[in-house]
This record gives sequence, C-alpha cells and structure tokens, in this order.
Amino acid sequence: MSAFSHVALIGFGEVGQTLGADILAAGAQVCAYDILFDRSDSAPSRAAQTISVRRAASAADAVRDAELVISAVTAAADLDAARSAAPALARGAFYLDLNSVSPAVKQAAAQIIEKAGGRYVEAAVMTPIASKRIASATLLGGPHASAYLDRARPLGFTGEIFSKIIGQASAAKMCRSVIIKGIEALVSESMLAARRYGVEKEVLHSLSDLLPVGDWEKLARYLISRGLEHGARRAQEMREAARTVEEAGIEPLMSMATAARQDWSAAHRDAFVHADDLARMLDAMREDADRETIAKTG
Repeated sequence: MSAFSHVALIGFGEVGQTLGADILAAGAQVCAYDILFDRSDSAPSRAAQTISVRRAASAADAVRDAELVISAVTAAADLDAARSAAPALARGAFYLDLNSVSPAVKQAAAQIIEKAGGRYVEAAVMTPIASKRIASATLLGGPHASAYLDRARPLGFTGEIFSKIIGQASAAKMCRSVIIKGIEALVSESMLAARRYGVEKEVLHSLSDLLPVGDWEKLARYLISRGLEHGARRAQEMREAARTVEEAGIEPLMSMATAARQDWSAAHRDAFVHADDLARMLDAMREDADRETIAKTG
C-alpha cells in the first residue's frame, strides 16, 4: 500500500503541531483545523504561521480530501471533533483518535466515524510526544489498525497493534495514568508540606532507601514540574482515567484526587520558571498559594 499523501489534523496544539511538522517533512500534504484559529493571538494560530500546513476554515473543510484524519484535541472535545469531521469524511478515510479518553468514549467516537463511512483507529500514546515526536510509542486498536499502520509507517509513525477491540488500548493507557499522574500528585503534595516543615531532604533521602530509582531530588523536580507545566491537560486526562475506573465498577477515589491536585498545580504554573531548583520551585508554589488565600479571605 502507498503512504498517506493527504493528512488532516483536527486540533493544532502541541501534538498537532509536532505531527504536522513531521508529516510535512515526510512529504505529505497537511491541512489543519483548530477552534482557536478564530483568535489570531492563540498558540495554534501563531504555530500555523511557522508550520506550513494549509489552515482550514472548519473541521469539514480540513477533512474533505484527506486519506488520514488525526484527532488531537482535548479529552472533553473528543466526540465533538468526531461529529464535526464525520459529515465530510471521504468514504474509507482513516480516522486516528489520539485523544486521552475512556474506553466508552473511544467506542462512541468509533460509532460516529464508522457510521459516516470512515475507518476508525484507536490510538493510545504511551510516552510524551516531545522526545520521539511522530515515532512516539503508541498502542493501536480496532479492526483497521493494521491497514492504517502499513500506510503510516512511511511517514515515520510507529505503533503496536494492541487489540481488535476498541477501548482496550485506551484502558491500558488510562490505568497506567492512574499510577503515573498519581505519583506526580503524591510527590507534589508531600514535598510542599515537607518544605514548609523544613524536612524535604530527609523525606527524599528516605525514599532513596525504600525506592532506589536514582536521584530522588531530580526526579521530584521533574514530576512536580510536569504538573505545573501541563496540569490542566493532565487533570482532564485524570478525569477520563476516573471514568475508566468507574466503567470498570471501581469507585475512582484516587483518580479524582489526582485530578484535583493536577488542577491545583496548573493554577500555580508560574513556579515552573524555577523547575531546575526544587526548593525555589516549592517556595514559589507556596507563596503563590498563600497570596491566593489572602486574596480570597480579604
């Protein structure tokens, strides 16, 4: 099979921009649409000026001639993206859903796309996209995953055919997120309290004995900084993880608490400027939170 030559991106945030640049470099034509294109000062609009994608006026405009449509929107917009693209999809076009949502949401999106004559492919990106970009480790699901991968590999995509059942790849990612994002939240909360008591170094030293993963101070800085920089998006993902846990019949106590802590981190993201120094980063977070408390209480 020949490689995809016409690709549409629905969503032009970090993931869409990264994939757009890499697909263009591989020689395919790329059209992109983002709801924030209406704002000239938005990050997607600014990116579209430097990455030579065709800027579409709507989702329907973007997907009309595409052989492959990639949905890279926020978790909350997953089904809206599928609905907006479906009426204009070319019959037999592949629809790659990269969004971090629960299995039930993936299944609902698949029904929308398949009913419109498209070929839905579930995708769960298992690593941050910034490092390996288009070659990021991805679990693929659904009956069209293998045919998609045959045509996507020449563009630089990689992937593991995980399951023919829609939802299982996302279940694997969401259950993993309960642990990964949960650890971030636990470390953030522990270190904020430990810093106030002046015992953060002792806590980290004790962790080195219990969990020998290397430099715990470096790891703590990294884990906390992820929440500061990407907390809003990670909180959305954790709400989808909570939905995944709930769909399995388990009360998502830890997942919802993690979402709340990620939201809190996002609200204090200015402290990220000190991400190379744990103590200064924690102090900036606490000072910001203290100012917020004073403002609320008057």
